[in-house]
Amino acid sequence: MIEPLTSNTQAILLLTAPLVAGRGESSTDLLTLGEYNKLARILREKQKQPADLIGPAAQDLLELCAHPFGRARLDALLGRGFLLSQAVERWNARAIWVLSRADSRYPKRIKSRLKEDAPPLLYGSGETALLEKGGLAVVGSRHVDDELISFTEKVGCLVARAHRTIVSGGAKGIDRAAMHGALQDGGDVAGVMADSLERAALAQDNREPLMDGRLTLISPYDPSAGFNVGHAMQRNKVIYALADAALVVTSDFEKGGTWAGAIEQLERLRFVPVFVRNGANAGRGNLALIQRGGLPWPNPQRESELIDVPSNALKSVAAKPKQESLPFTMRE
Repeated sequence: MIEPLTSNTQAILLLTAPLVAGRGESSTDLLTLGEYNKLARILREKQKQPADLIGPAAQDLLELCAHPFGRARLDALLGRGFLLSQAVERWNARAIWVLSRADSRYPKRIKSRLKEDAPPLLYGSGETALLEKGGLAVVGSRHVDDELISFTEKVGCLVARAHRTIVSGGAKGIDRAAMHGALQDGGDVAGVMADSLERAALAQDNREPLMDGRLTLISPYDPSAGFNVGHAMQRNKVIYALADAALVVTSDFEKGGTWAGAIEQLERLRFVPVFVRNGANAGRGNLALIQRGGLPWPNPQRESELIDVPSNALKSVAAKPKQESLPFTMRE
């Protein structure tokens, strides 16, 4: 059962979401992440919440908040109640829920690690509790050969047998291989979609694990949104934020979302240790990531070996942490 939207989430949807409801892109001038953060700071300074913008005292509060954005713009956004009701009806019919940063159930890892970079909204399907379990983020290129697909599926199986969670992006290639391997072995998977959440939530292959609580799919973007390069690169932050450790299976050299996301983790965010598949066939991109601070993946063959894999890595990551770093240990 989908829980009703909180008043805060309704307000944030009106301000920042396209509310497409399957009929094309919204033309409304939505607040960007930076603009919403500015508005949220104004509200906090006045000891108010987003819900107060649609409450009984909304008019006076809107006057106080309107200067950076324009009153007419805020009025137009907050006046989209009918569109919101249509969108919510569509999402409910597809078992899609919505959480905002103002909700207590919003994933703590994302909020504490990304702070104001955390998406104002998360759309999802499946159990939200799975998003708090951590696990191994597995990332890589879309266009890969059968050997890499097999390697990645085996990693997914191994993580499942160790009673850990696979966190990945849901894209074809490495992402889906890791997720498929874990689900086939009865494991848990958190998929962070950059596009087409609605289609993934309705896919036949996902129905059983979603109902069983073994699969949770989320997206910072409208459930009907199509592919967008910028979205794909931005959602990488969310993948790493949900994990305890990461494995880059394959990356292009100095281009693409996998490279950009790994470099951001290695050199700026440092949420988790970043392992990189090594060896003769690793490729130029992988070798360059190791030179930039990535850790060679020791290729464990048994689930018990996963206990020792990150131990030394965590020491090096925690030496000068820029953000919180969580332990990667087996859970029964």
